[in-house]
Amino acid sequence: MKSRLLLAVLAALALAAAPAGAQIAPVPSPSGPVPAGPYLVVDPATGETLLQQNAGAAWSPASLTKLMTMYIVFEEMKAGRLAPATPVPISRHAHDVESPLGLPVGSSLTVEQALMAMVARSPNDIAIALAERISGSEPQFAERMTATAVRLGMTATRYGNASGLPKPENVTTARDLGVLATALVRDFPQYYGYFQTREFMLGKLKVGPGVKFVELYSPYADGLKTGFICASGFNLVGSAVRDGRRLIGVALGFRRGDLRDEFMIRLLDEAFALKTGGNRPKIWQLRNEGSTPPFVIPYGECGTIRYDMPGDAAWLGNYPTWATAKKVFDAGQAALAAMGTTVPGKEWILPDKYPKPTRQAAIIADLPSEAAQKLCADYRARKLFCEVKKAAEITPPFGIFFR
Repeated sequence: MKSRLLLAVLAALALAAAPAGAQIAPVPSPSGPVPAGPYLVVDPATGETLLQQNAGAAWSPASLTKLMTMYIVFEEMKAGRLAPATPVPISRHAHDVESPLGLPVGSSLTVEQALMAMVARSPNDIAIALAERISGSEPQFAERMTATAVRLGMTATRYGNASGLPKPENVTTARDLGVLATALVRDFPQYYGYFQTREFMLGKLKVGPGVKFVELYSPYADGLKTGFICASGFNLVGSAVRDGRRLIGVALGFRRGDLRDEFMIRLLDEAFALKTGGNRPKIWQLRNEGSTPPFVIPYGECGTIRYDMPGDAAWLGNYPTWATAKKVFDAGQAALAAMGTTVPGKEWILPDKYPKPTRQAAIIADLPSEAAQKLCADYRARKLFCEVKKAAEITPPFGIFFR
C-alpha cells in the first residue's frame, strides 16, 4: 500500500512541477501550416533529442497507452511467464468495451495474436484481456503500468487502464512516450518485429490494416503505434532506420491522421539530415511541464466530416455514384501530375445526404492555391466543370456542393 501511495505522490509532484505551456501550435504541411500538439525526435542509441516542440506538455495518450501494455507483455515473455502460444481468454468485461475486435466471451486467442492485433487494429478488448491474463484485473494491471512508467523515468505518466480509452488518470507527454519507445527498442529487440505487423488473418477474421506510416515511409519505417481519441486527436509514435541509424518520432494532437503521417515523414527526414555532434539535450534532460491535457476535437465535432486541411479544394462536380466520382477524382489527379504539380491533393468525396446519398461531390482537397487555380483554368478551357473552394467555405452541411 505504501508503495502505491508513493507512486501516486511522485506522479502528482511531476504533474505539478511547472505551469502549462503552449500545447497546440502550427506545424508546416505542403500546402500551409496546420495545428498540432507536441512532437519530438530522439536517437535511441544516444538519447539525444534532435527536434522537439512542447515535448513536456501533458497529453492524453489514447491507444499509445498500448505501448506500455505491450512493454509489460514483453517483460512477461522474457521472464518465461508467457509464451507466444499462451492462451488469452476474453472476459465479459473485455468483450463489452468500446472499439473491440469482437471475439465472443469465453473464447481466446494467443499472446502472439493479441500482440499483432494491438498493432494492426488496436482493439481495446484485446488490451484488457492481456491485462487480466497478467494481473488478474485491469485496475491491478494499470497500477503495474504506472509503476513501470516511474521505473523507466516517465516522470509525468499515469495510467488508469490498459487500452487508452478516455479516463482522467491517463496522462503522458511526448517526452515520456519517447522514453518508452526507446525502452521498447533497447529492452526487447527480440520482440520488436511485432510492431511491423500489417494485415493478418485470425481464423476467418481479417485484422488490419496496420500502421499507415510504415507503408508511407517505406523502406525506412519499421513500426510502432498510432492512437486516437477525441481529446487527444490523432497521434503517432514511429520509428525508422536509414543508413544503419534508428530514430524515433512522436507526433501528437493532429485533427486528421493523414496530416499526422505526412508531418512525421517530414520530421524524420529533417532529423536524419541534421549534423548535431551529439550536443543537443538528452531526452531524460527534457522537463515535463505539469500542464493539463488539452481537448483537441470537441465531442460535438468528433466523427463529423470536417475540412481541416490548409490548402484549397478543386470541386469537379457531382455524380450519381461514389465510383463515378472517384474516377473523376483520379482523372483530376492525373491532370495535376501532367501539369507538374508535386503536391498531390487528397481524396474528398462528399455525399449529398447520409445514410442514403443520391449524389457524390468529387473534390481534390488540400492543394496549393496556384495548383487548384491552374487545374480549374485547364478544365474550364476544356469546357469541363471545376471550381476552387477555400477551406472556410467547406463547412457542414456542405450545401455549396449541391445546388
